[in-house]
Amino acid sequence: MKILYKYILTFIVLISSVTSCVEEQDFDQYDDISVTPTYEASMLYVEAPEEMVNQAPSNQVFIQNFNFDAFSYKTFAERVLDGSITYIIENTTSKPLEIMVEFLDDQGNVLGPVERFDIDPAPTAVLQREVAYGDAGRPIDIITNTSSIRVSTTNLGDTTSVSNEDDPKIIVKSSAKFRVRLK
Repeated sequence: MKILYKYILTFIVLISSVTSCVEEQDFDQYDDISVTPTYEASMLYVEAPEEMVNQAPSNQVFIQNFNFDAFSYKTFAERVLDGSITYIIENTTSKPLEIMVEFLDDQGNVLGPVERFDIDPAPTAVLQREVAYGDAGRPIDIITNTSSIRVSTTNLGDTTSVSNEDDPKIIVKSSAKFRVRLK
């Protein structure tokens, strides 16, 4: 009788432990996962010494197109949610300058509004501007259709003055930070 009692008790404990620890598995959890990392990278860096500004014909210091297909790659373009581009401009020259940044599609058409910066001569503070894209800003299509970036700088001053700063120049740089849905 004791042996039968042990087997029955063992069987009851075993059945209780198996049924009490089993939870129904939910394999649909994968569909509920959202992976959206934020990617940040440098985009643009342009530097021109004051000597170049003084020698520029018709005050147009430079106009340069930079190939930039990073935004138009299918894996990025189809999954980007939103983000921003930050521009930082430093002018240590003795010239007031106008700088324009344009996003171009693969046909050379300008996408969206032009970023225009009117910069005072040195000494000035570093200018920083952040432009949002996506739900909280400009249309994300501007970013996903960008094939190149055009930067132009115009000297709004004279062509003879020289800054008192060491190594006077104009520096234009930008970085991008975007959220991308991976899944």
